[in-house]
Amino acid sequence: MSVNVESVAMQRPTPSHEEQALVRAVNLCKSFPVARGSFGRVMGYLKAVDDVNLAIRPGETFGLVGESGCGKTTTGRLLLRLLNPTSGKVLYRGRDLATMSREELRLARREMQIIFQDPYSSLNPRMTVGAMLSEPLEVHGITDPSERDDRVVELLAKVGLKPFHMQRYPHEFSGGQRQRIGVARALSVNPKFIVCDEPVSALDVSIQSQVLNLLKELQSELGLTYLFVSHSLSVVRHVSDRVGVMYLGRLVELADEFDLYSNPKHPYTEALLSAVPVPDPEAHRQRIVLEGDVPNPVNPPSGCAFHPRCGRATDICSQERPEWRELGKNHFVACHLAD
Repeated sequence: MSVNVESVAMQRPTPSHEEQALVRAVNLCKSFPVARGSFGRVMGYLKAVDDVNLAIRPGETFGLVGESGCGKTTTGRLLLRLLNPTSGKVLYRGRDLATMSREELRLARREMQIIFQDPYSSLNPRMTVGAMLSEPLEVHGITDPSERDDRVVELLAKVGLKPFHMQRYPHEFSGGQRQRIGVARALSVNPKFIVCDEPVSALDVSIQSQVLNLLKELQSELGLTYLFVSHSLSVVRHVSDRVGVMYLGRLVELADEFDLYSNPKHPYTEALLSAVPVPDPEAHRQRIVLEGDVPNPVNPPSGCAFHPRCGRATDICSQERPEWRELGKNHFVACHLAD
């Protein structure tokens, strides 16, 4: 069942291309050791993120899409330094997060928050909503103790909840309400950048558009910048200004939303778009079926990671890794065959 998210489309900011990026990833890599045997001996490394470069401009929504396990969520957590990169760096307002002192990083994290995918497991079942929303205010010293309840009520109102909800526990809410609480918690420290890690994938179809509309309204009101991680291309299309496509830890295509959906350059992007349901029963779309499974990230293919499943692959695709190049205005792709 596809999600009707037409109501989510709102007027989006159009930052100039010369505007400095708020968040930038430079040659970002993350590998996890794979241990085997009774002694936990490391037998290899899983490359979750492999040489990713991207820049997120102030006020925009940057969509990140791809199959499960392609490294989308890991990328988002690296940008927040919830994970430390194996190599490469993350710049926030031009400063490397890895070189910040503990106090500088604490201050930076007030401006960088995350909305988790599962609205139930990400909430503490033993804390009331009021306690959960008050905790970050106390940790960061944002408000006086006498003003915290008023701030909690204000946060609940922003996400469509009532003051009496602050006395309740997570199990007393529906899935959509829990995600609204997650949004309120992210907003509590007045952030500038929020990673939305598949924020609607765990919700009922009827609730998804409500949460997406809420995120867009908050962005317009508060000037927020989003990294929107999702495997649903129909959702990403209607909430994003630019879209990056990931495959096996690598960024394979990046373009403005309209350009990428109307004129995809990478064979993997074409295959993903061919699987998106069309709401018109009279319309027909040629489905591109990918053969085989996603390769093992512990031992990725040589050359282009997508070549074992690509119907247009040639010898060079298995021998040389494609360069990241700009084919059109702000349209980047890593493919030997793209023109």
